[in-house]
Amino acid sequence: MESYAAMDEEFSLDDPTQLLDSASDFAHYPGVQNDVATKEFLHRFPLAVIISALQTKADVPGLETTLVACLERVFKTKHGASLIPQYMSFVQVGLKADSQIVCALACKTVSSFLENFDDKSISAIQLIVDYDIYPLLLDCLISGNEQVATAAIDAIKNLAQFPEGMGIIFPANNNEVTHLGNLASRCSSLGRSRVLSLIVKLFSISSSVASVIYNSNLLSLLEAEIRNSNDTLATLSALELLYELTEVQHGTEFLSRTTLQLLHSIISNSSMEAILRSRAMMVAGRLLSKENVYTFIDEPSAKGVISAIDVRLGLLDSQDVDECESALEALGQIGSSIQGAVLLLSSFPPAARHIIYAAFDLQGRGKQLAALHALANVAGENRPDDSVILNSDAEENLRRLIYEAASESSKFTPSGLFLSVLRQAAEFRMAGYRVITGLVARSWCLMEICSKEDIVNIVTDPATETSKIGMEARYNCCKAIHKAFFSSKLVSEPALSGIAGKLQEAVQRGPYLTKKHAEAVPVVMTAERF
Repeated sequence: MESYAAMDEEFSLDDPTQLLDSASDFAHYPGVQNDVATKEFLHRFPLAVIISALQTKADVPGLETTLVACLERVFKTKHGASLIPQYMSFVQVGLKADSQIVCALACKTVSSFLENFDDKSISAIQLIVDYDIYPLLLDCLISGNEQVATAAIDAIKNLAQFPEGMGIIFPANNNEVTHLGNLASRCSSLGRSRVLSLIVKLFSISSSVASVIYNSNLLSLLEAEIRNSNDTLATLSALELLYELTEVQHGTEFLSRTTLQLLHSIISNSSMEAILRSRAMMVAGRLLSKENVYTFIDEPSAKGVISAIDVRLGLLDSQDVDECESALEALGQIGSSIQGAVLLLSSFPPAARHIIYAAFDLQGRGKQLAALHALANVAGENRPDDSVILNSDAEENLRRLIYEAASESSKFTPSGLFLSVLRQAAEFRMAGYRVITGLVARSWCLMEICSKEDIVNIVTDPATETSKIGMEARYNCCKAIHKAFFSSKLVSEPALSGIAGKLQEAVQRGPYLTKKHAEAVPVVMTAERF
């Protein structure tokens, strides 16, 4: 290794104890180190001395770990970062180091350099090029441990923030050895997974970066990995990355119809591992929950995926708990958007029937809970007030399916079903509150609620719930009923004046249980006698 000891001869490294103690104090100082403290520390121990000690005294117990932690904090300060250009050869050597913590430090140093660089006299990207930093970062990504790979991804993401950096990461010539497509093709399964992870992380930066990735055909690498059914773990890892991709705000427009077709093929494949089908359902659910997705895909493609999930649900039995819950959760995600809810209720047969029947089935506990939350989404509990009600056909199917489920149960009416849920354990009551909060905007549901005073008693009683989240869910439900009631003709019904009073009082009281004001009570005592 190149040595920096000669750069400051007045410091002796024969006994690194003083350096070790001071570096430990600096590294473990509580709070953020500022430039003043950094300058004072480096005045006592110049960077050349610290780096030389790191290179030549690695056998001293605790020294390497301490100096790495110290340097990481030094380079996070503005002053420390300003010194990095003078030590790019150290960064270069660090990226090649056998020590994983030194390698990770070098990656983090690149990030600090790019994040804090403000010297107009030199080009940050030119220094990256001159010291061949980017190929070394790729080597760290592929060959390093998890910590090193993560640090390398962060450094490359920072590089992508520079227009010139984009030209390095995405070379015009597809035959470049650093082209991510070429890199993925010659990697191990783990290395390929990391390259795909990098692509997803870069994709999340901005719409313009996502466009470059899309036009470079790099998303096809992810689809190819998902199609690799010979390696379940690799396929599952790729599906997780695709799920991450669907969460990116600007990602929907770049996820092509072929991606949806790919998910459809996995969900429909009975010979596929159940865990892969379940994850494909969740990815599809996340993708189709986006309101803008229907701008970029056609309705038949969306219906095809919904139908595939619907068919799987019909084939599953009581033993397939995890896959069943995943399917219901996926349908619930789809139903959270207006277009998705309409598709669930308008398909033939309507896929929402599985949700509604499972929501009030007391036999499958996990299945019921997933279905209740899915029904709440379809009902619009998480949509804006002006987007709760669907079109007339979807609304009629929603009402019909709930009444059919009630008629085939021992409760006979929707109000009976709602009450049975509210009498269950806390987590089911929470889901029940969400269902009622969404459904009560419909006049038929409001009538059902008002027909069962026990429901009103539960949602207006502040003592019903003991957890903060439970109290808030109950109160939101109470407010939704209150709003629907006082906006309806029922408010003028004398027979419902008691319900009106309870709702009004409960809304004014707020979500949390508070002690009522205690009136002074006179105390009568017998006279004391001597």
